[in-house]
Amino acid sequence: MKIRGERECQECGTRWSYYETGSVVCPDCGSMRSVGLDDPTEHTAGNAQLDLTEIRGLVDDQPLADVAEAAAERCREYVRQSGFVSGGELRPLDDTYLAAAELRLAGEEVARAMRVSDDEEYYFLELLRGADAGERPPADAVPESMRTVRGLAYARAVDAYRSDLRRYLDDNPDETVGSLLATLRDHQKRIEALDGDVSPRSAGELVYIVRAIGRALADDDETALVEAQRRLEEFEVDL
Repeated sequence: MKIRGERECQECGTRWSYYETGSVVCPDCGSMRSVGLDDPTEHTAGNAQLDLTEIRGLVDDQPLADVAEAAAERCREYVRQSGFVSGGELRPLDDTYLAAAELRLAGEEVARAMRVSDDEEYYFLELLRGADAGERPPADAVPESMRTVRGLAYARAVDAYRSDLRRYLDDNPDETVGSLLATLRDHQKRIEALDGDVSPRSAGELVYIVRAIGRALADDDETALVEAQRRLEEFEVDL
């Protein structure tokens, strides 16, 4: 949505940036009576921080299913509050968002499973260990039974980022990028239709492409745009 980033409190006159606080409430006096001072700017980014320390502390004392449910809920809230356009500036699709999207689905899978194999438990715990630092298991460490988790998580992350790229294009039109995003959406939708049951390599390649498109837009990087075009033309979903 478009918002006015610079705000002024009508009670005490304090000025602040909505982009920094994420709130229209005055940081000095707490008044909700404030007005925007600048022109409306596209803004989807929140101020959410992912901290899984408390949930990691439950691993030795709580059933795995309960830990998984708590992790999924924490990541669900983080993903919901996240966005990629901050005050009209485009942010990258970062590793923490990707890891949170994957841990959310992995946690849901583990929480509802009747039985969890050692490989599945290790995969989940590795995500829990490093997701808030943007760390996740490499593609070849994803258990076959959990590859749908990575495929679907990455497809959803690509969709969220593609949606914000579209918003960014409203103020920064680029016909070439618009065409690439349409093709990207077709591939992303196909992976979602398969419930994410594709190779981790295919899912990761789609992330690479959308990130390259983001770099092309944010940094006016012609090399990144050409790379995105080439890899999108060559992209095939590997089942």
